[in-house]
Amino acid sequence: MTSPRSEPADRPAGPPASGPRTPVWRGQGPAVAVVAAGGAAGASARYGAALLWPTQTGGFPWTTFWVNVAGCFVIGVFMVVITDVWAAHPLVRPFFGTGVLGGFTTFSTYAVDLRELIADGRPRTALAYLAATLLAALAAVWLAVTLTRVLAGRRRRTHAAADGHEGEGPS
Repeated sequence: MTSPRSEPADRPAGPPASGPRTPVWRGQGPAVAVVAAGGAAGASARYGAALLWPTQTGGFPWTTFWVNVAGCFVIGVFMVVITDVWAAHPLVRPFFGTGVLGGFTTFSTYAVDLRELIADGRPRTALAYLAATLLAALAAVWLAVTLTRVLAGRRRRTHAAADGHEGEGPS
């Protein structure tokens, strides 16, 4: 078995022909570090939510449901803000979007909750949880994006009017 980096038999082993590798901290290293830090913060917040609002044995997993819906709402706001409103540092998106919100929201717990509901003989509750989470999460993103764009557009128009530039440029 050969590794993906193995050299052809007719070429000597050594650094790639394109030159030396980029040091980690000048390549993907900073993004990986901020995703890890953000993920730790987001997962800690989700764990805290589970401690504050534990799910009763055999009950509907409300904590996971609301964590996922709230996380989807925040990602909708965040994506509009960093793409339409604010010129964010390149590491903000991986830190907050991928790290914090990726660690906060949880597909794995959602899947475990579904499995447990089915194993407990509650397939209708599992199906309701499956559908409700999907629909509520998508609705939360849509609502957040829509509201944030409306508020950001209103803010831009207000600032343009205050500066005497009403009606100029894109809104």
